[in-house]
Amino acid sequence: MAIADMIAAELEDLHAAETSPGMAAVAFDLAQAIDGTDAATAKAVTARELRSIMADLRKLAPVGEKGDAVDDIGEQRKKRQEEARRRAAGG
Repeated sequence: MAIADMIAAELEDLHAAETSPGMAAVAFDLAQAIDGTDAATAKAVTARELRSIMADLRKLAPVGEKGDAVDDIGEQRKKRQEEARRRAAGG
């Protein structure tokens, strides 16, 4: 999966287009630039800038009903239970 696709999905989850459309656009452009080059130095510099912008966007994101530590623990528990059921069924 391309970096730009993953960043686009995260931007959508963060509602970044509503809270900070300019920063969201820059983040997506940086992700596309990473996908579009094979130069390691260029990727490193671009990735550093992308990381910084994404950190800012995460801070600006509205508080949601999903995605906190309690939800993470619940999801991990659900995965463990499904895995245990699969193993018990012989899969």
